[in-house]
Order: sequence, then C-alpha cells, then structure tokens
Amino acid sequence: MDTQKPDNSGTSRRGLLKCMAWAGTGLVWTVSGGIPRAIGLGDALAAPMTDGFTFVQISDSHIGFNKEANPDTNGTLQAAIDRIGKLPKPPAMVLHTGDVTHLSKPEEFDTAAQILKGVKQDIHYVPGEHDVIGDDGKQFFERFAPKRDTGGWYSFDQGGVHFVGLINVLTFETAKAGGFGTEQLEWLEKDLKGRTASTPVVVFTHVPMWPLYPQWGWATEDAPQALSYLKRFGSVTVLNGHIHQVVQKVEGNVLFQTAFSTAFPQPAAGQAPSPGPMKVAPDQLRNVLGIREIDIAPPKSAVIVDVTLA
Repeated sequence: MDTQKPDNSGTSRRGLLKCMAWAGTGLVWTVSGGIPRAIGLGDALAAPMTDGFTFVQISDSHIGFNKEANPDTNGTLQAAIDRIGKLPKPPAMVLHTGDVTHLSKPEEFDTAAQILKGVKQDIHYVPGEHDVIGDDGKQFFERFAPKRDTGGWYSFDQGGVHFVGLINVLTFETAKAGGFGTEQLEWLEKDLKGRTASTPVVVFTHVPMWPLYPQWGWATEDAPQALSYLKRFGSVTVLNGHIHQVVQKVEGNVLFQTAFSTAFPQPAAGQAPSPGPMKVAPDQLRNVLGIREIDIAPPKSAVIVDVTLA
C-alpha cells in the first residue's frame, strides 16, 4: 500500500485511502500532477463542469445473488441506473467493470440484460470472474461483446482519450488472482504503439492491476508487464471493480481506482478471515454501494466522483 506522504491539502495518502474506502457520501478527486485532491460532493455538483465529456463506471452487479448481504441485487442495480439518469451532466457512455452476474446462469444474464436496457448510453463491458464460470465467458461474450474479434479485449477512442478494456479473470479459478496472458499482453503492446505519450489513456478491467492484497486474489500477476507499456504516457487512469469498495493509489503518472459494487460491500483488505459478501444494517446498505462519474477534458485533469446509492 502507499506510504504516508502529504498532498497539497495536508491530508496523507493513508488518510485518503481510509476516507475513500467507507465514505457515506461521494467524493470528487481532481488529479493534478499525479496528486489527488478531495472536495465534497456537494461543492463539486455546485461547481461548473468541465468542457470535456463525462462517463460513468459501474461494477459488480452480481445479478442472481440473493443472500442476507443483499437479497435484492436487481433493485440496487436499478437504483444505480436511476442515479445515472439523474446526473447533472448526462454521461457519454458507461463502463461496466465485471461481475454482471453472480453464477453465470442463463437466467441471470437474461435479467441483467433486461435491467441494463434502462441505460440510455452505450455500455462497454469487461467480465468478472463470476461471469466466466464453467464456460470461459462464452455466454458473457455472446450477450455483451458479440462483435469482438480478439479474445474479448479491445480499445476505442473517444473525446481525445484512448480507452482499453482488458480481461484478467479467465485464469482466476486456478491462479486465485488476475492474469492477462501472453496473447493479450502482445496485443496491448501493439495497440499502444504509435500513440503519442501525451494521449490520455483509461484502462478498465476487473481485478486490481496493483498488488492491493494478493492474499485475497486482489492483484494481477502479470500486470507489471502491462504497466511497462503504459509508463511512457503522461496520464493513465486504471479503473477496476472486484473488491466492492473505493480505494486509490498513485504511482508515477498512473492513477489506480477501485470502485463500489452495486450489490454488496466486502471487508477492507485483511479485516476479515477472507473476502466475501459483508452484511451491514439494511438502512446503511446503499451508503456502501454506488457508481462513479468521471469528467475528462484533455489535457486538463480528470474529475472523479464516487456517488453512493444513498
């Protein structure tokens, strides 16, 4: 984890991690020179938005889960979609960073697809390990990425930003951690070649790309190779889900950001015998579920807002 180092406002990075992990309200992160600065959600929403474009990240919907931690994941996913529709600035698109379903069952994919039709914008998906159970993601790719002609990973450009969707869950069951594999890494190296170092890059994948807590599989084994291709870029943002809570890390020009789930929280790293659904008081559940809004106006800094469903 990050060592303590004060930012411009006098708040230590360790303090920022603690604040980000269990905040009951949204925080805005303005990233400038690799240093995040936090302001309150109310102040951010009252301030003028940038001239760039906004997109939203949602993650870990776990449709089909119905245990005590959240017996209505359909309802909380719908609440997230409703929240997207009420954002002051309509987003250009939505990124879903995996675990759309809980057990990769056909009926779970059916339900998820039906609910997600409520999103008015294009949705770009990557799978989580719960989406590839038993069939290496065949159902997931047929439903959510039918036109992909690679192994499911892909990239696109929008608003002056290069987006890269990577898959690091196909070996999760055996490795108990994320992994990209040689073919995908070779593709990534080729995809990034020819792009100038000033191009902002947003990578979205499921499992964290830094060793947040390898004991729980909260790491991607071959991420250092992927990051070596990204280090020449002046602005890289890596978005992922998997751990169901907001944690951030800055390493050089790379900002790593994990996201809330729309289904249930998990314990903070090492604060329980193992990861898994964590029960909170019913009236507190939506305080620890949420969506992420990201506003980008290259070459300006990104503004990141984590908004709870409460």
